[in-house]
Amino acid sequence: MPTYLRNVLGYRTHAMVSMPVLNRNTPINRDFDTYELMPKHNDMAAMLDQMSFDDERPSFYLMNVGETHYPYALSDEDPSLWPRLSGVHGVFKHLDDAQGSDEPAFFNDAALAELRERQIEALRYLDGVMGRLFDLAPPNTWIVVTSDHGELFGEDGYFGHGPIAHDKVLEGPFVEGLVP
Repeated sequence: MPTYLRNVLGYRTHAMVSMPVLNRNTPINRDFDTYELMPKHNDMAAMLDQMSFDDERPSFYLMNVGETHYPYALSDEDPSLWPRLSGVHGVFKHLDDAQGSDEPAFFNDAALAELRERQIEALRYLDGVMGRLFDLAPPNTWIVVTSDHGELFGEDGYFGHGPIAHDKVLEGPFVEGLVP
């Protein structure tokens, strides 16, 4: 998409990514005029502060947001308050792995519900940031906002996002639009 918008339609193309897995050394960094790994994984609002628009050419922005990624934290939240789940950090966990063993349970239904609610709150927050984004962008700006994956919250007994090819992991948040 940035190749077509840049080389055929004359757009200035920009990418702002929150997750290091999408760093400038990956194939996704192609035909962007600017490509920046943000200093924090959970601060879409800071992306808006860094956006610039050219009066002569329309703009395209790819924005990869991390607020919906575990630990589902907002930028102003004290990291010491983030949930800590041993062994999660990007790897899926089968919720009944410890069943029938002497190992303690991974976590209980209340913890799962709390994590799900944290992600819902992150989405509510992002909804407000999206409103600001579309108010900020001038006409003829093409915008894509996405995360790098979805999350499992107990579906088929799993929590997390990978390495598992589950439909829910492939259902990440995605918003695109051309500002009228």
